[in-house]
Amino acid sequence: MLLKEHVCLVLTAAAFAWSTSAASQQTSSAKADPASIASYPSRPVRLINPFPPGGGSDAVAHLVSQRLFGRWNQNVIVDNRGGAGGAIGTGMAANATPDGYTLVMATASTVVVNPLINKVPFEPLEDFDAIILTASVPLILVVHPSVPVKSAQELVALAKSRPGTLNISSSGEGTISHLALELFKLTTGVDMVHVPFRGGGPARNALLGAQVQGNFANLLSASPHVKAGKLKALGVTTRKRATGLPEVPTLAEAGISGFEVVQWNGLLAPNGTPKPIINKLNAEINAILATPEMQKILITSGAEPEGGTPEEFMKFIRDDIAKWTKVVRASKIKVDR
Repeated sequence: MLLKEHVCLVLTAAAFAWSTSAASQQTSSAKADPASIASYPSRPVRLINPFPPGGGSDAVAHLVSQRLFGRWNQNVIVDNRGGAGGAIGTGMAANATPDGYTLVMATASTVVVNPLINKVPFEPLEDFDAIILTASVPLILVVHPSVPVKSAQELVALAKSRPGTLNISSSGEGTISHLALELFKLTTGVDMVHVPFRGGGPARNALLGAQVQGNFANLLSASPHVKAGKLKALGVTTRKRATGLPEVPTLAEAGISGFEVVQWNGLLAPNGTPKPIINKLNAEINAILATPEMQKILITSGAEPEGGTPEEFMKFIRDDIAKWTKVVRASKIKVDR
């Protein structure tokens, strides 16, 4: 049975009050004493999600926080700090005391793509310690039901017949959904208008309200709306069909060859967080991801549970940065704030 939602779904005011009081408890030292490491966590832990509520990383953050509470009997407070493509919340985490009491949800958007094309207040490979890769999530090209197409190829044809008139939302400038759109435009030669929002939730809501015509959404947050008939799915961005929506073709199957984009999320801590705390968090979350309940929730929602060691996650991030650096240069995307 799922733990009660009110344990971790904390109002913004409560989160602010907690963060203020917690800050007063932190010391200026970057090192924690052995006693505090052994008793970790002895007070609430703040898990920053650098996007507004409602997106895929927010969903995973709450799934993890609820189950950590169940294992620790200690609150893990999800603190949504959206803006600047995730740079605001991620920057806050980079500057936090490295004692294990401030963590951050990381995504390909926030620590890979955004730093490649924007000025951000952190260095992804220098300012953080990796904890664990939690899940990978395919993106899915969805359109509003009013858009008169049934396939990705029909969308391309429509866009070519009406250049510059189809508006496609993203979760922010420099995010994976933005880059996916730009790659789609380069691959197909269409002229679509990019409409950035402050997170995946607002971008999806704009599409549900027909304020825009399409979106490259993560499958985790879009699949319920596809299943309910509120959005039309034209294709997933991975090489294989998604377990959660097996009836939806890949974009390659739909005739858009050479196109692959995968979103992922994981947990990072400020650089210098004691290794025993990193290892404890890694072990706890690996155990959570291995439970049949968590596996079912993620797979049903369209995500693939991951896991692994901190070292494996850091290598994964390094490899992803190398991959997307080539893509960004080839697509000549520039956003610099």
